[in-house]
Amino acid sequence: MLTKDQRVDPTIHWPDAYDRTPAEDREFYPGDLEPTRKESFQSIVDEIENWGGLEVRISTASQHYVDRPNVPHQHDKPDDVGVVAYYLQEGETAEDWHAIACDRWVSQRENARAIALWARRMRLAERCGVTTAQSTHAASALPSGDEEAIVTERPPHEVLGVAPDAPDAVVKGAYRELLKERHPDQGGSQAAFEELQRAKESMTE
Repeated sequence: MLTKDQRVDPTIHWPDAYDRTPAEDREFYPGDLEPTRKESFQSIVDEIENWGGLEVRISTASQHYVDRPNVPHQHDKPDDVGVVAYYLQEGETAEDWHAIACDRWVSQRENARAIALWARRMRLAERCGVTTAQSTHAASALPSGDEEAIVTERPPHEVLGVAPDAPDAVVKGAYRELLKERHPDQGGSQAAFEELQRAKESMTE
């Protein structure tokens, strides 16, 4: 998907299948931002590789370091703060790239941190043996040019309206409040109820 030259070039390669967040709707990230900018981007690579991903390649609208092509220059302040992480799984070819993208937050560092934490949550959820109708890796697969775009399931923290690294108590509290309106017995749909349950299960240990 991305060559080394493309990663150094300051052009973000945003997946066509993924919606963009309007600049005026971006927010400050409400979670843990202790890692530095460099560490936030490196943690994306670490988390995806720990999850079994290969050939992790990060795309942003910044110039990237030649010797660290997955890390954008520290002093770049692009208008487009989106971050995309591309990766393959074992045995896959260049036709099978997966993508995780985030542009909800106001800075590259925040969007990078959110991607890393999301990948960690998904990895831990799979270790717990939780089964869903479609694997997260399959949902993040990019369509070929003649296929319809694949719609990804919303990240669990977005379903619950909490930070990606929210503690269990916050996650469970948000779940209880949303359950009052999304349970089928309260007028909610079965699909919304099941989405809420999956989100809570994936975010709690």
